[in-house]
Amino acid sequence: MKQSLQKFLDQIESLQSNGTRYFPDGIFPAHRENKLIGYHRPDTTIFFSAISCFTLQSIAKYADPELQKTIERICKNVIKNYPDFQNKDGLKTYNFWKTRPSRHFPNGHIFHRFEHFRIPDDVDDTAFIYLTTSPTANELAWLKEKLKLHANGTKLSVRNTFEEYKSLKAYSTWFGKNMYVEFDVCVLSNLMYCILQYDLPLNEHDEGSLLYIRSVIETDRYITMPFRCAHQYPRTPLIIYHVARLIAAFDPPALQPVKSKFIADAQRILKTTNHPMDKVIISSSLIRLGVKTERIGIENFTKTDFNGFFFFIAGLLTAYEHPILYKLAINPLFHMHWICEAHCWTLLAEYETLWNNTAQNMR
Repeated sequence: MKQSLQKFLDQIESLQSNGTRYFPDGIFPAHRENKLIGYHRPDTTIFFSAISCFTLQSIAKYADPELQKTIERICKNVIKNYPDFQNKDGLKTYNFWKTRPSRHFPNGHIFHRFEHFRIPDDVDDTAFIYLTTSPTANELAWLKEKLKLHANGTKLSVRNTFEEYKSLKAYSTWFGKNMYVEFDVCVLSNLMYCILQYDLPLNEHDEGSLLYIRSVIETDRYITMPFRCAHQYPRTPLIIYHVARLIAAFDPPALQPVKSKFIADAQRILKTTNHPMDKVIISSSLIRLGVKTERIGIENFTKTDFNGFFFFIAGLLTAYEHPILYKLAINPLFHMHWICEAHCWTLLAEYETLWNNTAQNMR
């Protein structure tokens, strides 16, 4: 295990920026692209750095002391960047991009010129930053109250979702006074992971969020219509990965009725998926849930195995609540894909750790 994990951690650390025009010291370089229109730009986002830090911290307990020090060093260099992405007014929420001044769609030519494309802080980045640091009890209590203010039905109501979910008092992806309400099953899984990790008191918004997660599994919508279930993570393998992580860590009672179905779905989808990285994240998900899978030879992977794999998108039309524009939003022509090589190596490090830990426990 150590040899392969060492290789992956070395790759991850070698990709961590030492400070360049586009990427501050400690940030993992990421890019946004749309191959249909020949668009490709370096992107100064905290998202991949924070989620990679979270993933590495989660596997550190299985590594030997030397590798733990490597993980600690990598994460320390990531975390020092968090203040640059904190709310512009100093509140303890976080943004996908730098905030003071706003650096939305950085390093491009067009989108950063328009206020329409400036986004508020989001619960996804905020959750990962809280999970990878040590927030105080007061900060956690404040966050829980802040989340209520932007939940569905508090001030605004969700429109771009299935009719039966419009009254759900689930959390929205976005903070922001006038930002539309949006449900994303992966974002909600990450947020609920944070809430359960810190053992925060549950309320009707937590219950509504878990009900949304359960329902999109129960109805197969996460398989047949993944974009409508997760605007930022609009592919079934990505939804499986996020939900499985939540279930494996906390086994929420609200999700137990669909757990066996969810596992069976993942096993079936694993057999039909073609991309090697999709196989990795679905296999990691099943291993987490206690299901035996065939070994993937990730020790032989190179960066070419990451080609065509994207973990996160922005739908340029999802912000519009007009029915016609929302129907167009699913078209890949209007999607920006975010890619990050370091995060792909992180996913391999995670798989290697989960596989070996399971193998050892079975001896």
